[in-house]
Amino acid sequence: MASFLWDCFLFLLPSLLLVLLSVVLRCPRVQCWMRSAVRAAAWRLWVIICLILELPLDTRAWTEEAKPPGSESGSAPASDGPRLICKPTALAKYLLRHCGSLGRSRLAGWPRGDPHLQTVSSLLCGQHGETLQFTRDHLLLRDGGIVALDWAVGTRLGEARRRWEGRKEQQSGGKSLGCFTLTPPVLLLIPQSWGGMTPHLKALSHQAMLQGFYVVVFHPRGTASCPLTTARLTEFGDPADLEQAVSYVHSRHPSSVLVAVSEGSGSGILLSYLGECGSSTRLTAAAAISPVLQGQLWFETGIPPVYQWGSLVHRKLQLSRYKSSFRGVLDVDRALKCSSPRDFEETLFCSSVQLQSEASELPNSGLKSGSQSPPSLAPSAVWALGERAYQAKDWENYWERNEPLRDADEVAVPVLCICSSDDPLLPPASTLPLQLFLSNPYFHLVLTDRGGHCGFTLEEEREGNWSHIVVLEYFRVVADFLKGEQRDGVLEENSPTGQRSWIRNVVPQRRRRAAMMRRMRTQNPEYMDAEEGEFTWKRSYTR
Repeated sequence: MASFLWDCFLFLLPSLLLVLLSVVLRCPRVQCWMRSAVRAAAWRLWVIICLILELPLDTRAWTEEAKPPGSESGSAPASDGPRLICKPTALAKYLLRHCGSLGRSRLAGWPRGDPHLQTVSSLLCGQHGETLQFTRDHLLLRDGGIVALDWAVGTRLGEARRRWEGRKEQQSGGKSLGCFTLTPPVLLLIPQSWGGMTPHLKALSHQAMLQGFYVVVFHPRGTASCPLTTARLTEFGDPADLEQAVSYVHSRHPSSVLVAVSEGSGSGILLSYLGECGSSTRLTAAAAISPVLQGQLWFETGIPPVYQWGSLVHRKLQLSRYKSSFRGVLDVDRALKCSSPRDFEETLFCSSVQLQSEASELPNSGLKSGSQSPPSLAPSAVWALGERAYQAKDWENYWERNEPLRDADEVAVPVLCICSSDDPLLPPASTLPLQLFLSNPYFHLVLTDRGGHCGFTLEEEREGNWSHIVVLEYFRVVADFLKGEQRDGVLEENSPTGQRSWIRNVVPQRRRRAAMMRRMRTQNPEYMDAEEGEFTWKRSYTR
């Protein structure tokens, strides 16, 4: 009998252990301890991976994971929230009152909020809901080049959902910039400088379409399968092609409000365009997500090797596709052997590198330092391009004409820049030109503690991307502000497009200055409010 009972006990022992384990795991204290232990093990594994890949670590997440199990919480440290850095103008105060998403970030903590995981997800493998369809227009430029404009077209499900959400918002009395208007606004998207549609940009397109925007994506020449018809690539801050694209989009929708959003390094073209066009731009407002505000510093600082390798491979594949066409104007073989983005950019666009290459091959050629080879363009194209028809003399000269903020004092529309302190692809947040945002009334900076590069993942995955919510709400608030200015009689009656801008009428137009960031004016914050009375919200069109 005893043997039989012992056998029964041994037979039921595994089941008894499982029942006991399930009871223990239901205890809240044990569950908290288990979550902390799993997170600690995952964090240590992630640290090893980052060390192997030479990726910078998020020290705030490390500090939280170092807490003993059973402490206050096992989640990442709470963010201090986004900070709006700008000059306290009427528009800035209106944004603080009406743009609710600026104060409710709810950004995800580790691991979903890790800067590298967010960055990789947004650039390569993010989820963007429904599959969007695009129809392409090829725009012929003045110099014979071609750029691509992709117009977003939603699926039937997307169209039905957009109508339903717009009807629901109309019934509830809510406001949306694009829903149920005879002339929906047009959202122009500018991808990264290396081209192509990222999941981050597709998600923004999808969200904008749900709110009633026409969405069009600008692809520079030679990128995103856009045919290259001239032996000329777009420089980092050359806005000539974008200017013609904006004019074309405006001609397609002359009665619509036109706004623009850039992604990452695509801000080089957008900010340059706003500075060069000044008050003549067709844009009403603009935004830049994780922008490169100082191009030369970005190239010279460098990025982690993994990201550097990925961007270089992508750009080299684009160049190798047209290798035979470029052999007559640049050293393609040298460019394909470059090991850093700076060397690659300098090889493509600086004549000094080409002269060094030719001199090494032909020692007795007699080439003089600083000379430039004639461009392989038609005379009319050379006249249209001006200085940019020729390569830059050297690296410094290249940035004198391509620095994104070189004409920042000429910008005449509000610009919102969204940056993260843990962005792994940009220089440290301490290098941001804060004085520009504190002194220039057109620039607004939203700085968060975490978010990665074009990441800004929210705690609740179904809520979408925080930067997308902020940008689209920003455009709506700006539109409401302009309507208020129009009711108050501030709108200029003879404006050719009925759009407003913000420009100082009491001060005459200043001449454009190169390298604006090197000579940024200082201003005492105590006197910022005193100048608000002299500021009028009017645009003086020059074209």
